[in-house]
This record gives sequence, C-alpha cells and structure tokens, in this order.
Amino acid sequence: MYHTHSKREFSIGFQPQMQILRPSIHSRRANLMVKFQDLYGFAVEGNVDDVNILNEVREKVRQQGRVWWALEASKGANWYLLPHVSSITEGIALKSSLKLSTLTNAITLKRLIRKGIPPVLRPKVWFSLSGAAKKKSTVPESYYNDLTKAVEGKVTAATKQIDHDLPRTFPGHPWLDTQEGHATLRRVLVGYSFRDSDVGYCQGLNYVAALLLLVMKTEEDAFWMLAVLLENVLVNDCYTNNLSGCHVEQRVFQDLLVKKCPRIAAHLEELEFDVSLVATEWFLCLFSKSLPSETTLRVWDVLFYEGAKVLFHVALAIFKMKEEELLLTHHVGDVINILQKTTHHLFDPDELLTVAFDKIGSMTTNTISKERKKQEPAVMAELDQRLRRLNSVKMDDDK
Repeated sequence: MYHTHSKREFSIGFQPQMQILRPSIHSRRANLMVKFQDLYGFAVEGNVDDVNILNEVREKVRQQGRVWWALEASKGANWYLLPHVSSITEGIALKSSLKLSTLTNAITLKRLIRKGIPPVLRPKVWFSLSGAAKKKSTVPESYYNDLTKAVEGKVTAATKQIDHDLPRTFPGHPWLDTQEGHATLRRVLVGYSFRDSDVGYCQGLNYVAALLLLVMKTEEDAFWMLAVLLENVLVNDCYTNNLSGCHVEQRVFQDLLVKKCPRIAAHLEELEFDVSLVATEWFLCLFSKSLPSETTLRVWDVLFYEGAKVLFHVALAIFKMKEEELLLTHHVGDVINILQKTTHHLFDPDELLTVAFDKIGSMTTNTISKERKKQEPAVMAELDQRLRRLNSVKMDDDK
C-alpha cells in the first residue's frame, strides 16, 4: 500500500481549524490587500472586506456543523443514508423520506447540502452520496493498489502530459507542490488514464484530482471520487480527445444564458463575445481554477449530490451577479476582466448558491439532457469538419 499518512496530516489540518482571520490595524484602516492561507492551504489575497466575508462564512460553517453533528448524535454516523429521517433539535424539521435512489424524496437533505457539508464530514458524505463507495465495492479490495503497481513505469502520451502538468498544478501549494504531492497526484491520474483509455488524461483533470486529494481521507478514495465524477456525475465525453462533451455543454450553456439572462446574452452577442472563452475552463476544471477553494468545494458539495446541472446553475449565477456591470461593457476584454475578478473574489459561497438556485430558477436534469441531445448533432458535425480540414492540411504538407 502506498503511504500517504503525511499527506493526510497536512490536508485535514486545515479543515476543522476554522480560525478567525485578523488583519493588522494598519491594514484595516487603509483597506489594504492582505495575504492569508485558506482552510486547504491555498494562498489567498484580498482586501479587509474579503477577510470579513470569509470570517462570516466560517461562522456559518460552524453553525451548519452543529446541525450535522446533532444529526450524527441523534441518528447515527450515517444518518444521511437512512431510509427515514425524522425531526431533530433547534426547530430543524427533517421529516422527508430519504431514499438514496430517489432524489425527489430527499428535499431536506438537499437543503442541508446546499447550505454546506462541514469540512471534517465532507470526505465520508461525498464518498457515500456520490456513489463512489458503491463503485469501489464492485471490485476487489486490492484494485487500486494492483492498478498502480501494474502501470508503474509505463509510458504513454497520457503519462507524458501528466508529468508535464504536475508542476503547473496549483504551484506554490505547501503540499501539492512537493515531491510527495506530485507523486501522489501522478498515481491517481496515471491510474485513471489506464482505467479508462477513452478518457486517458485531459488537462483540467489535474486540478480536479488535486483538490480531491486535499479533501478525501486517502489517495485511493480520491481515485474513486474521480472515477464516479467522470463515469457517473458528468456528461459523457467531456474529457475525451475531441472534448465533444465539453463542446456540447458550451452550446447548452449558451442557450440557457439566452433563456435565463436574456439581457446579458443579447449584449454579449452585440460584442461578439463567445461564452466558451470563460466557461470552458469553468466546466473542465469544475471551477477549481476560478473560484476560491472553499467556495469551489461548496459547489462540489451540491455537484456530487444533484449532478452536473449544478455547473450550469453556478455558471449562470456568475453572469447574473454582475449583470449591470456586464451591460455597461464595450469590449470583450472588459467582460473577461469582470468575470475573472468576480470569480477570484467570490469568498461567500452562500451568495453564489443563493443566486444559482433561487434567482436562476429551476432546471431539471431531464431538461438539460434534452438540450444536450439537441446540440450533439451540430457539435459532432463541426468536429468532423474540423478533423477533415486538419487531415487535408496534413496531406498537403506530406506532398
């Protein structure tokens, strides 16, 4: 078994210690930019207002943690897997019938998850509710160990790209950007590239897997979370060679932007702004490169329970939150700057998720699936045409 004990000591060290951030008096008076480390070890830069927001968010996390701990004490460690959950203390009524196979009967659990899973409980809740535990149970216990040993030393196009991307994955992080961090991340990514040769490896997965390693209890659990994410949670072909699934998602998102935010969509069309300029990274990296880590993981709390439709809710919310500013833009670069600044300083996940689910409106998985089917033929035709052009150029070069 590969040893990842020191990694776990590092990664969980940030989770239960919800320290209050205290900028200096000089910084507070001048509203200067301050640097600090978030719960998962990432260096963050923000002004004093950002720090105040983070402190408020951490207090909410503590309060939400008390709700979950009350459920743990009252209903048992795995209360969220029980077929029935009744009421608990403090006026929080949990009377829904919770059947893991039926999302419609889990309204109360859905609300709790949208308010955030306490960081210390996140690994086991994710592992159970996402389907990762079930997926792992279908193979021999030694599966991951055997896989990593079997592929050790093998060289493929995927392993070469992984090796190239390792030092570029969250550089400067105190564990990920170390020899041990690189080796652990490499084993997870290389292992999965052999598990699913159709996906192999795609840039973007390095950021997703790295964040999973910081959250999950073990390297092996991070591997299974990556597997359930790619095989069950996200749309097919998102990370295959031609990224056809990702292209479909971009077209679906464009259509949803027209329906949900028509003023923004019309203005961006006038500017000839292609939403894929920002949304491709959002969807491939699942916001891990764009949002602060603590906000990203709140999005992932919901993603692992409600599915890929959450990505559309969040992406639309980012545009919606800056609607008035975006309507005043005159250049494509201005749009990009507003969206990047917004995402990098979105320290309040409750603000983001409130807009995502309350102001954007309902979007069912079935509705989005229909949108995908509608967009697939055009995407495949476009990719086929692109491939023909490339082959034609190659033939000309070979002459």
